[in-house]
Amino acid sequence: MTGLTSSPRLIKGALIGVDLFNPLASIVVFQYNPDTMTRRLEPRGGGGTGGGDKGEAFRLAGPPKETITVSVEIDASDQLEQNNPLAIATGITPTLAALEMLVYPKTALVIANSVLGAAGIIEILPTDAPMTLFVWGPTRVLPVKVGGITITEEAYDTLLNPIRAKVELTLNVLSYNDLSLGTAGNALFMVHQVTKEVLAMTNIFASIQNVGAGLKL
Repeated sequence: MTGLTSSPRLIKGALIGVDLFNPLASIVVFQYNPDTMTRRLEPRGGGGTGGGDKGEAFRLAGPPKETITVSVEIDASDQLEQNNPLAIATGITPTLAALEMLVYPKTALVIANSVLGAAGIIEILPTDAPMTLFVWGPTRVLPVKVGGITITEEAYDTLLNPIRAKVELTLNVLSYNDLSLGTAGNALFMVHQVTKEVLAMTNIFASIQNVGAGLKL
């Protein structure tokens, strides 16, 4: 037997796309969890800092605009060693396709809009992307909009299927400022913010305890 049986089971991050016509439009569970993740928070302010009413300097117009940048590695080596028929036939193309479908309109809706356009119906609404969820542990399930996908294919099989790639993802977090009241995404973000507030309170208690311990020295 190899490995430590007492090792904790690692929860893997994922991107999940859900839409009305396909409840599980796209599921990408990260093969390897990224070692790093960059998060940028930009406050939504009302004024101050040289441009606006001085009385508005500390006013917040809503939750901050948050952008997540993460690099994901995809590799078919293990599956190829196990003679996985799907990996042999297509490499990592299915995983890449699942990621890319997060920013593609559904073919059925594109065809339907084309038919409506040919029938002379002028006003055709753009197709909606699936609601995308960024899942990173039990305390972070966030509705996001994919802001960009950069795919670097690094190796190929004899059929020129990619078998190793690095994917850079830019995800714009969607808050209740962006999503309608009553939607699942709105509720998920509210749960996320409440969780963050609770965690911040626990940090306050821990900090007070540390200050008290320091004063006793």
